[in-house]
Amino acid sequence: MQMKKIFLLSVVVVIAITAFTSDNWYYHKSGDYRPLFISRVELDNSVRYISEKRDVKNTGKIYYRKPYLYMNERYKGVHVINLGNPANPVKEGFILAPGCIDMAVKGNILYIDNAVDLVSFDLDTKQVTKRIQNVFPEPAAPGNSYSYYNGNRPEGYILVEWRKN
Repeated sequence: MQMKKIFLLSVVVVIAITAFTSDNWYYHKSGDYRPLFISRVELDNSVRYISEKRDVKNTGKIYYRKPYLYMNERYKGVHVINLGNPANPVKEGFILAPGCIDMAVKGNILYIDNAVDLVSFDLDTKQVTKRIQNVFPEPAAPGNSYSYYNGNRPEGYILVEWRKN
């Protein structure tokens, strides 16, 4: 009798683990946030320099490489600000990088996370020099408050941002 209980408990545990680790399951923030997905093709072509000046809203890290300040805009990309005249900083452009949360600079290369990918971006030529796919996990829901459900996530799509409702 004891063996039957252990066997049944084991079966229930295996079914529960399988259900929550299936590729069809993903996380979704309950309430305040919703996930934003883009296709793998869009992600692969998303990092680029634009001369458009954007408002600074949700910043992260900053790096200084004379005369430029690079300021991360969470989930969006990197602001490029010219500090040649510190009394009069000039927004020169923006490096689009959906899903960008972190960055680092070494020499003339900016290393950024482009959602799940690691991208190296040459600051002099303003071009992507390398992309390594699927290095990082998808961004966690803000506040780590999320629920699991089997949604209609299209195949080949990657979570790049959590947007406030």
